[in-house]
Amino acid sequence: MRARLPFGLAAFCAAAALALPGVAHGQSIPYGSVSGGGDAPAASPDGGGKERGSRGNGGKRTYVTPYIEAAQVVTAELSPGNDVLTYTRLAAGVDAGISGRNSAASISARYERVIGWGDEAEDADIVSGVARGYVAVAPGVQLDAGALATRTRVDSGSPVAGFGDDDQVTQIYSLYAGPSVSTYAGDVALSANYHVGYTKVEQPDAFVAAPGGEAVDVFDDSISHSASVRAGVKPYEVLPVGIAAGASYYREDISNLDQRVEDLMARVDLTLPVSQTVALVGGVGYEDVEISSRDALRDADGVPVIGNDGRYVTDKSEPRSIAYDTSGFIWDAGVIWRPSRRTALEAHVGRRYGATSVYGSFAYAPSPRSSLNVSVYDNVAGFGGQVTRALFDLTPEFSVVRNPLSGDLLGCVAPVQGEGGAEGVGSNCLNSGLGSIRSATFRARGVMASYAIDLGRIGAGIGAGYDRRKFLAAPGTILASANGVIDENYWLSAYLNGRIDQESGYSANIYANWFETGAGFGGDATSLGATAAYYRYLTEHLSANAALGIDGVNRDDPYEDFWTASALVGVRYSF
Repeated sequence: MRARLPFGLAAFCAAAALALPGVAHGQSIPYGSVSGGGDAPAASPDGGGKERGSRGNGGKRTYVTPYIEAAQVVTAELSPGNDVLTYTRLAAGVDAGISGRNSAASISARYERVIGWGDEAEDADIVSGVARGYVAVAPGVQLDAGALATRTRVDSGSPVAGFGDDDQVTQIYSLYAGPSVSTYAGDVALSANYHVGYTKVEQPDAFVAAPGGEAVDVFDDSISHSASVRAGVKPYEVLPVGIAAGASYYREDISNLDQRVEDLMARVDLTLPVSQTVALVGGVGYEDVEISSRDALRDADGVPVIGNDGRYVTDKSEPRSIAYDTSGFIWDAGVIWRPSRRTALEAHVGRRYGATSVYGSFAYAPSPRSSLNVSVYDNVAGFGGQVTRALFDLTPEFSVVRNPLSGDLLGCVAPVQGEGGAEGVGSNCLNSGLGSIRSATFRARGVMASYAIDLGRIGAGIGAGYDRRKFLAAPGTILASANGVIDENYWLSAYLNGRIDQESGYSANIYANWFETGAGFGGDATSLGATAAYYRYLTEHLSANAALGIDGVNRDDPYEDFWTASALVGVRYSF
């Protein structure tokens, strides 16, 4: 539960500083969602109070709301024990957003000091927040950046609602940044992009679900690189079909046992319009994917050596072992349907990673105040690369959704609605990246969907998804037992917030995670949580807050279930 504060603050604030000025989506991705601009929300989805903003010419929107907060929290353990613990919560944070013709960004950052009363209630420092933005720094040149600091449960990848069950809770930091360039050479459109990401998990050692159980090597940190180049012409500019050629490179270096993912791809794509709204697409190419690692250092008895951080020590004297190696011909075919700027469908099926691959997206914005997004993905990465991808895909204009009891992020955000259409690319949820935190690399396939609506005095949203990870590890190494293991995570998150009158409002949140594991994380787990909050402004800047919540996880035998109920009263001063 404890965050290493100096690293967390430095990493998050550095990326947030890049993200707030903003950068445009430079990278083309095979799935996206609807996002748009709009006024700053009138009420914070976490029930924390008002956000004051301004809107200038050309739809430009700016709001900055720093705040400080003090609250008293009582947590009652319902299972397996019956302890009642009391905490004082002191917090400082900022919610901000900006959008204009050449930039858009949103940030919600929060530092919290939790002071426990009594021997059983531990003190803690918690850093949480998310930032995402883009800015055009020159004609055709854009910079993109983002950052994430959040807590999650080791055994299920689900959100955290309270302060108890410390051994199951870990802190995650992730950030990325990079440029993109687009221009024309006659009729040929040229584009290139690059971004680098870093992800860190604060879990101090390998995870053991129960005393005497098997340890699972938990992800530590990784650096990922993603780059691509592309050149193409539209249909009927040279030929009746559009033609594009491009190449991409992805690499992730994971600190655990020196794991490395490399994915190099080159391909040619064709686009054939069949009507004003429908086009057939297809592509062929070559891909070379390799995943490798080293084994753990072993003592004279052949027992793996554990370092001071509780993780396996890497044996750098031995050559790398291959966990996954595939290369050769790849292809896919699909359809694009865009009947209006508010609706976009893209679906592909083909062969990649030596097997059938399916990916696509559906984005629908029936009005400026509502949006529906569905995406299907298929990729190879480590935990850090998957979190960075989820962060990169996040819409740059949002209002954060937090748990009113703990202040933690709840996985999904409330998109700022406005004039944007299906051309706006972005996701509303980060849950697809926050699944199993094994150190081993994996092939991830899944689907996620989100719907958000803003009715003025009431705002609501729901997100749901399925993530399947098949782990890839080298035979003969300490990670070999993870090879072929499949972890599946089904998740659901929803929020509702609104005003009662000009001085008061409410919010409600629910979440659910169903985690099924092939082995190693203590069996399957089901996490559930719900909160309700009420706030009322006492003066223009000072608000009083009250909240109730219940949170828990059910686990397979012989592991015990863990459930708590919490209540909060507090005040917030917004500057």
